[in-house]
Amino acid sequence: MKKIDESLQKMMKRKDFKDMYQNMREEILSDPYIQHFLKENYLSLHSDIVNQSLMKLYEYKSQSKECQQCPSLGECKNMMKGYEPTLVVDKGTINLSYHKCPRQQQADQQNKMQSLIQSVYVPKDVLNATFQHIDLDTPTRMKAVRQAMNLVDTIETSSKKGLYIHGKFGVGKSYILGAIANELATKKISSYIVYVPEFFSRDEECLRRFRKINDKLDAVKNAPVLMLDDIGAESMSSWARDEILGTILQHRMLENLPTFFSSNFNFEELEHHLAYSQRGEEEKLKAARIMERINYLATPIALDGPNRRG
Repeated sequence: MKKIDESLQKMMKRKDFKDMYQNMREEILSDPYIQHFLKENYLSLHSDIVNQSLMKLYEYKSQSKECQQCPSLGECKNMMKGYEPTLVVDKGTINLSYHKCPRQQQADQQNKMQSLIQSVYVPKDVLNATFQHIDLDTPTRMKAVRQAMNLVDTIETSSKKGLYIHGKFGVGKSYILGAIANELATKKISSYIVYVPEFFSRDEECLRRFRKINDKLDAVKNAPVLMLDDIGAESMSSWARDEILGTILQHRMLENLPTFFSSNFNFEELEHHLAYSQRGEEEKLKAARIMERINYLATPIALDGPNRRG
C-alpha cells in the first residue's frame, strides 16, 4: 500500500494531475474484473462511492488474479505473496479481501501431504515419487504397481499385509515405496520411510545406549505404515538384528501394522545375509526368526528392468 500512496503523492504534485487522474480513472474502470464487479453491485454503488474508492480499485487492478501474472509462487507479484485480492462491498464502500491464490493453496496441500510422510535418510526423489511417473515397461513393474495400488485402496479396511519388493540395484524399488507413501498421504494416512543402511550405521550406538527411551525407535515401531527401504544392504551387528530390527518387526507383527520392504535380496538371499554377523559368526536360527516375521508382514514380489540410476 505504501508504494501506491507514494505514486499518488507524486502524481498530485504534477501540473497535469487532473488529466492524469481522469486517464487513470478510465483505465481502472475499463478493467474487465472491475467492470464485472461494478455491474454485479450497481444497485449499492453510486458514482461518488466509486470515485472515493479509486485507490482500492487501483490496488486491486495492479495485482495478479488467479496467478495469471505470476510465473511461480516464489515470483508472486502481489502485495501479500501467495494471496490475491477480491473486491467486496463493505458498509457502503468498496474494500479488498485477500485470500490464498491457487498456487498457495496447492503448496499448502503439498506441505500437508508431506507432513504425513516422515522419513529417515531417504532421498528427495523417493519422497516425491508418484504412481503416475512410474514406467510400466516390464510385466513385473506392472504387477508390482498394481499390487501396491490395490493395497493402498484396501489398507484401511481389509489389507494389513505389505509388500516385500526385491530386485537388482536401480530397478525402482525405493521409488515404488515413495509412491505408496504419497498415495497414502492423499488418504490422510501417515507413513514412515526408513533407509535401513543409514539408520543402522548412524544410529546403532545411540539406540544401544538409549534404547529404552529413544523416540526414533518408538516412532518406527508404531508408525501407521512403515517402509524399510534397502534392507540387506547394511552391515548389521547381531545386536542390531535381534534387538532393533527383531523388536520392530515383532511389535508390528503383534499389532498387525502394515509394513513394506525393499531389498536387493529375495527371501532366501536375505536370510543368508542375516545369518552372518559382522564378526563372521553363523546364526541361522536367529536369521530364520527375522525372516518369519518378514514373511508374516509382507508378500514378496520380484521387480526387474534396466538400472534407472545410471
